[in-house]
Amino acid sequence: MASNRFEMPVRYDALAVPVIQMRGITKTFHTAAGDTTVLKGVDVDVEQGQFIGVVGRSGSGKSTLVNMITGIDRPSAGTVEVGGLWLRNMPESNMAVWRGKNLGIVFQFFQLLPMLTLIENVMLPMDFCNLYSPPSREQRALDLLRRVGLEKMAHKLPGAVAGGQQQSAALARALANDPPILIADEPTGNLDSNTAEQVMLIFEELAAQGKTILIVTHDRALARRTNRLLLISDGELVNEHLAAAFPDAPHALLLQLSKAAAPLDLPSGAQLSLPVGATDAVILVVSGELRMETAGEWQMVSPLQTFDPLIVRRPARAGDTGASLLALPRDLARPLLPGLRSAPGSLPRHGETAHPLYRWIRHARRAD
Repeated sequence: MASNRFEMPVRYDALAVPVIQMRGITKTFHTAAGDTTVLKGVDVDVEQGQFIGVVGRSGSGKSTLVNMITGIDRPSAGTVEVGGLWLRNMPESNMAVWRGKNLGIVFQFFQLLPMLTLIENVMLPMDFCNLYSPPSREQRALDLLRRVGLEKMAHKLPGAVAGGQQQSAALARALANDPPILIADEPTGNLDSNTAEQVMLIFEELAAQGKTILIVTHDRALARRTNRLLLISDGELVNEHLAAAFPDAPHALLLQLSKAAAPLDLPSGAQLSLPVGATDAVILVVSGELRMETAGEWQMVSPLQTFDPLIVRRPARAGDTGASLLALPRDLARPLLPGLRSAPGSLPRHGETAHPLYRWIRHARRAD
């Protein structure tokens, strides 16, 4: 039957294939106090095996974003596709079984059933989705509890163990059906440092095995251990390269820079040159090879490094693989790079949209 397709686990043999695709995701909540839009046209591709940190201030839209992936919430506009399935088209009757076989979810507040023991809570997804043979489910649940250090607590009720132990049990439950995708909302927020480290090592091991993992977190140290960051500010995604280059910068400033930055793609051997009148820019190296002449030798500029053409004043060109760059307006980048010079003839803050760099940005985007 066609409905069986909704119950099939998402599994891809090839890496670098988007397992999650989100397009134009907007979410508006309607309340008596008025409408509040918490996501504003978000586009995201997630490839299999990526370990992603979703970060942002409280109320920025982090949890709402991952709830779109789990199907716990539906977008007001836009589409969510997981493993080739549009969640908008999935009947509610199929959603729970599909979620149980495809997603492991660690909720911020555990969501363990209070009248079931820890081992029974871990067995529940296997029972619900009819996975693994009934005699093997208890042993599998015990093995998962052992993996998170709770084998001695297996037959206790959630109320009889500490909050951190409940969170570890929730992680074991999320792994019960060996899902290809894991979603965790503040998974270490209630854990002591030793247990949090143990949980992070489990996530890193699972990511190395090819599982796709998204972690919502406020912990910057934890976020830096992922291999990709999605920074949300005021319901919008910040440019990922800017977020990686300036991890401690104010989110609102990074979002402003994201909207103003101009992409530059240099083919192999091409020299970097800004158009006449558009020298009021700072360059961020995104990827590829950019080489700069220093004392007669061409030296590599590392990715996520910035340089100021007004200060450097040396030739720069793309290496054999080409180079991807971002041109950042100097007036916005100055708080992040306090050593910047003022550009000759730069305009005051008012009227900045008439500046040559902004006109050049619009031209570059039309060309794309």
